Amino acid sequence: MSFTPNSAAPAPGAPCTDLAEIESNLSGAGLSIGIVMARFNREVGEGLLSGCCQELRRLGVASSAVTLVNVPGALEIPLTLQTMAQSGKFNALVALGCVIRGETYHFEIVSNESARGVTDVQLTTGIPIANAVLTVENDDQALVRMHQKGMEAAQCAVEMANLLKAVK
Repeated sequence: MSFTPNSAAPAPGAPCTDLAEIESNLSGAGLSIGIVMARFNREVGEGLLSGCCQELRRLGVASSAVTLVNVPGALEIPLTLQTMAQSGKFNALVALGCVIRGETYHFEIVSNESARGVTDVQLTTGIPIANAVLTVENDDQALVRMHQKGMEAAQCAVEMANLLKAVK
């Protein structure tokens, strides 16, 4: 549809009914998922992992199709994700970890560089990555968010793997 001056424009809020739409697909059957978890702030990492694995199973991802790799901290996550993405073994990846603000600028460096690295990996490899590296002010915030964020990461990984299959 083209718009020319003085022609009638569609009414604001009018639905677009003539579009081809790819629906969200949360079926994990047949998908292979890689998880990279930072050991720093381990209790939070384990909570994220619990939520993620529970949700992956609920979505139909076979336990045998999930690979977990542990790394020292958040800054080591991107390189490991890159290696896994380049292996061709995974439909999607998940990054799990937690960075808690301290009294120095280190929080900003770790948070920003980890997030940038994760984004760079997915853009250069074409493998979707659900980033569930929490960046929080204190332990309490992390503990409240960890299980739900792990579940959301699983949903994101499955949905994006299916979406990219559908658009190719």
